[in-house]
Amino acid sequence: MLRVLMFLVPLALSVYAFIDCISTKDDEIRHMPKPLWAILVLLFPLVGSISWLIAGKRRSPAAEGWSGVRADRSRRQWVAPDDNPEFLKSLDEDGKSDKDDDQKRDEP
Repeated sequence: MLRVLMFLVPLALSVYAFIDCISTKDDEIRHMPKPLWAILVLLFPLVGSISWLIAGKRRSPAAEGWSGVRADRSRRQWVAPDDNPEFLKSLDEDGKSDKDDDQKRDEP
């Protein structure tokens, strides 16, 4: 069983790193061009995959927050629909238009 894991874990890691590398946008890649990263991951599966995961891709601010790097707080955060004033206004507008439609149907 241990022999199988010693083969499958690096294989799964390199497959994940290769797919992540080729699906990443060019402006999110650091240090080397994308084709060079892909070749590195394919030729040196374990070292290339770990290198890609650590240094190859620019990570999101939320993911970098755990490492002590301050995340950019100026980005918009997700707001629940019942706390979002724009969403509540849209419900009021929809409700008013539904009432108007009902009144028009009721009139002869």
